[in-house]
Amino acid sequence: MRSRTTLVAALAALAAPLAPAHAAPAVQPPASRPPAVQPPAARPAAARATVEEARLDRAVPREILARSGFDAVAPGFAAALEDAGSYAAAERAVARHGSRLWQRAVDRVRGRGPAGGDLARDDDRPLYWARLAMTRELRSWEPGFALPAEARERLLDRLETSSRGQDTIRYPAGKGVKRVLVTGFDPFTLDRDVRISNPSGAAALALDGTLIRTADGHLARVETAVFPVRWADFADGEVERTLRPHLPRVDAFATVSQGRVGRFDVERHNGAWRGGFGDNENVSKTGPVPVPDPASQPQWTVTTLPYARITAADTGRFPVYDNTSVTEVPAGGTAPVVRPGGPTPGSAARAGGGGDYLSNEIAYRATLLRDRLGLPNLPGGHVHTPVLRFGAGNTGEVTDPEFLRERADITAQVRAIVAVAAAGR
Repeated sequence: MRSRTTLVAALAALAAPLAPAHAAPAVQPPASRPPAVQPPAARPAAARATVEEARLDRAVPREILARSGFDAVAPGFAAALEDAGSYAAAERAVARHGSRLWQRAVDRVRGRGPAGGDLARDDDRPLYWARLAMTRELRSWEPGFALPAEARERLLDRLETSSRGQDTIRYPAGKGVKRVLVTGFDPFTLDRDVRISNPSGAAALALDGTLIRTADGHLARVETAVFPVRWADFADGEVERTLRPHLPRVDAFATVSQGRVGRFDVERHNGAWRGGFGDNENVSKTGPVPVPDPASQPQWTVTTLPYARITAADTGRFPVYDNTSVTEVPAGGTAPVVRPGGPTPGSAARAGGGGDYLSNEIAYRATLLRDRLGLPNLPGGHVHTPVLRFGAGNTGEVTDPEFLRERADITAQVRAIVAVAAAGR
């Protein structure tokens, strides 16, 4: 996810950061494909679906849910809510069904259990759309007991964290296995093409709970979580709440998102600036990244990933670059300037190497947290994957051979990059 200005210019050249080159207006699948998730016939007037949830009524999300077997998730969750006779029971149902959704998505990618349909197992989209179907059910649920707005919000928050793997990060005891934490993102820019998948989310599902052999021959346990593409959730501290308990105990971490066409990037510098590009709720935010204790907030943070080793290693078919470029307002200046070699002393951030969108922000927040926790030697930073594109001429199908091949190759290369990042510590 990269800067708004860079994104707009690059889209015209089919090289947009975090904007898939295939992003033509979505073409609805043939009507013969049965809708799997029917819009409710009536909802309470007060229960308005969010912008994200409203996209569930399009044909493509319904097809993705039906072809993965995840179309039964929301009805099962709604039935559990109807059986809840108290807030405590509702909270248990939310936590149980949220965690079950995350584990089901991980299991599907890992080849455990039935596929549930003909959609490829390594697809991240069923998790995304099923979660939204669940939040819409919870938002419109009218229980038989009093449920104040703030209590419903707590339930929604619990559903989000449990269905994203954020509260199930567990590492084995002892020192025989290294610990690595990797994060991914939801699909986004869905009003441009509702079929979009996010390879960082797919990689997170594929890596969660796996053992990998690092480049120096050690075993490492990888735990993952997925984050929303919403400014408000980041301002509420979701990144810090998820990562803070684990950073002091891990051997490496990498925040991952979709970036440029045809290449990986290790982003050297992260900037304290939001550039305003619309999120999944079509909300735009511009200004400094809001963090606790802004008086001590630096304009820039720096990766501690071993970028030289990563870029030199044979990790897969896509080239991997050490990206040092930033956009800054120089000390004493008023206009933004692109600095290919990194920020200059006293400058104000306008875009990190990862732009000024939420990928830059998760990298900034994670590395700032690393620094504030006093972990200067902990390898950590941001990796941008290539853009995941559909095959030439595919303007309506939800999958095709090129799409599947690229997603599998990106996931395999993320795994290889993580193995290099976790070595030598």
